[in-house]
Amino acid sequence: MALLNYTTSIAPEKTVAEIQAKLAKAGAFQILHEYRRGTGELIGLSFRIETEFGNMAFELPARIEAVEAVLQKQFPRGKVKREQAVRVSWRILKDWVEAQLAIVETGMVSLEQVMLPFAQNEQGQTLFEALAQKRFAGLLTEGSRHE
Repeated sequence: MALLNYTTSIAPEKTVAEIQAKLAKAGAFQILHEYRRGTGELIGLSFRIETEFGNMAFELPARIEAVEAVLQKQFPRGKVKREQAVRVSWRILKDWVEAQLAIVETGMVSLEQVMLPFAQNEQGQTLFEALAQKRFAGLLTEGSRHE
């Protein structure tokens, strides 16, 4: 099965604007763009939002290289252009943000629940990164491979 949005022709700037609008509607009061040094390629968004616990920051990385690798694997005959991987990365992220915000809007979950892996501490490290650094200590169940 081909990767979601693999045929998109929508410019990443348009997609990022759509994501920003969704985040703002959900209550984000600050949105930061992250660009790759030297190339100016947009590689991520971070945002701050007021939660019932106070202001929290979240990171939304585009992970363009990962998408590019999947596209190269799925379409080995034709050279996949970097620009297409950028467009696809941002469309996938937009779809994910829309889905997460939709279940938040219904009250099925809180924003903190769905965005928790991407919550950033004061040093900018995400919760996922912090847990991975500790090899998910305290979360592994009996019978895990690395006991």
